[in-house]
Amino acid sequence: MTVNGFLQVGMYVVVLLALAKPLGGFMARVYDGKSTWLSPVLRPLERLIYRVCGVDPDEGMTWKTYAVSMLLFNFLGLLVVYGLQRLQGILPLNPQGFAAVTPDSSFNTAASFATNTNWQGYVGEATMSYATQMLGLAVQNFVSAATGMAVLVALIRGFREAGSRTVGNFWVTLTRSTLYILLPLAIGLALVQTSQGVVQNFSAYRTVPLLQATSVTTPVKNADGNPVLDEKGEPKTETTAVTEQTLPMGPASSQIAIKQLGTNGGGFFNVNSAHPYENSTPLSNFFEVLALLLIGAALCYTFGQMVGDTRQGWAVLAAMTVIFVAMLALCEWAEYRGNPRHAAAGADIVASDVHPGGNMEGKEVRFGIANSALWATATTAASNGAVNAMHDSFTPLGGLVPLFMMQLGEVVYGGVGSGLYGMLVFAIIAVFVAGLMVGRTPEYLGKKIEAYEMKMAAIVILIPPIVVLGFTALAVVTDAGLASRFNKGAHGFSEILYAFSSMGNNNGSAFAGLSANVPFYNATGGLAMLMARYWLAIPTLAIAGSLAQKKHVPAGAGTLPTHTPLFVCMLIGVVIIVGVLTFVPALALGPIVEHLMLSQ
Repeated sequence: MTVNGFLQVGMYVVVLLALAKPLGGFMARVYDGKSTWLSPVLRPLERLIYRVCGVDPDEGMTWKTYAVSMLLFNFLGLLVVYGLQRLQGILPLNPQGFAAVTPDSSFNTAASFATNTNWQGYVGEATMSYATQMLGLAVQNFVSAATGMAVLVALIRGFREAGSRTVGNFWVTLTRSTLYILLPLAIGLALVQTSQGVVQNFSAYRTVPLLQATSVTTPVKNADGNPVLDEKGEPKTETTAVTEQTLPMGPASSQIAIKQLGTNGGGFFNVNSAHPYENSTPLSNFFEVLALLLIGAALCYTFGQMVGDTRQGWAVLAAMTVIFVAMLALCEWAEYRGNPRHAAAGADIVASDVHPGGNMEGKEVRFGIANSALWATATTAASNGAVNAMHDSFTPLGGLVPLFMMQLGEVVYGGVGSGLYGMLVFAIIAVFVAGLMVGRTPEYLGKKIEAYEMKMAAIVILIPPIVVLGFTALAVVTDAGLASRFNKGAHGFSEILYAFSSMGNNNGSAFAGLSANVPFYNATGGLAMLMARYWLAIPTLAIAGSLAQKKHVPAGAGTLPTHTPLFVCMLIGVVIIVGVLTFVPALALGPIVEHLMLSQ
């Protein structure tokens, strides 16, 4: 790795951690209903929203009422996004005249954006009208992120309250998350992005002639969208001449800002943040990748502030950061090392069989290896899914990093809200294991962890592997699952495993090399996203409700301190061990064996 690369990555981590305290403190004040510098402007609007919606901000909810409110609100959002896609052909703000989206793709996309996954099986600039992008997808980018934050705040209140049957008010937390946190940050980032050349307009697409004609080779597909195979079983291709290019336009900057901050990831354009209209310069790239983890990191400090012990928040943030830096180092090393076969086949063979230029395949030259590997690790540490490089073109070990980051449950910073409540569930498991080791009832933040909490925690950590591995197994043993893959062998398996790891952990990024906009993947993927979101959020709320009813237990001589380096190591160990035991057999069939094949 070059000195320049070290400096860029090091500056990123320093800036990220430096912003955690001020932003985290601000969010704690917002959720506690205290005055902030935005209150004079936004407090009247907040009260107006409550009056219009008939919400009593002082009324608390039980965890069950909280969960039902969340489900009904998200289901309504899913229906709206589905309807907009099916009706976009007759709706305004459609200068390109795009027709209605197919039913299976509409379901998949609606489930994707309602669950904060933002998996995209479609080509954005060739499928979605401006109305669908703004009224459907951009709105869900805000409220699906706010939903995850609302679940987290309920869990924090569960730790903080004593003898209470309520965990707060879902509508209040949802409103404050959107109004005071997501909206101001998104406006600020959108202004920065627009200043760097990210498009924001309502113009029709523009066709311009190329300075130099070229040709492209594309796969031949049948009426169902599946690749047509030749007599050898290989995908057929066709070559066409290209003399002009259509430049997509649209209100992109506003959606890109919230897709990054809300760990959504759904790009306005098909190649996402590798597109110059989404991510124009190295400066825009820095702000976008910073936004990926900003709120997730800051929420750790919010957690510590709200439970009355900021050391707890710093401990969780430290555990996340250690895992992130370790996996980032592996990804950077693998991509800078490159493909040893390239070095062996070239004239400039070095002693270590390392290609001197590293692996630049699938990467934008303006970002280079350092920023591409950083983005890939960050976007899968968060449940974001935005990409600025082609993960399918990474080296096997470089591609393993984003794959494994998702399979850890995306608790390393993670999605806004969902990442931290996932990590807190792992913390509950860690103190339970520690309690078994010393023969005492485990306690976390003054609350006893008993059988009910452990049952719910087990559900939270078991559902994602069941979803990912179950649907992957179904795909590799059915003709429908295998029909749309473009690669065979270990790499083809990695593409399918990556797809369901992404959908089954609400990430949204794609390994590519897999035609996922087909009925099989649209249906199974939609189900995977819904299960991975709500079958985790509901048990988390159940834990919150159980903890809120318990009294605080004073710390004693046998209480395990949960803010020390020892506990940070225990927490890291639990996260890694669960991930390794669950997914290493599957990884061994994909990126691990592919890496070993390079040396043959």
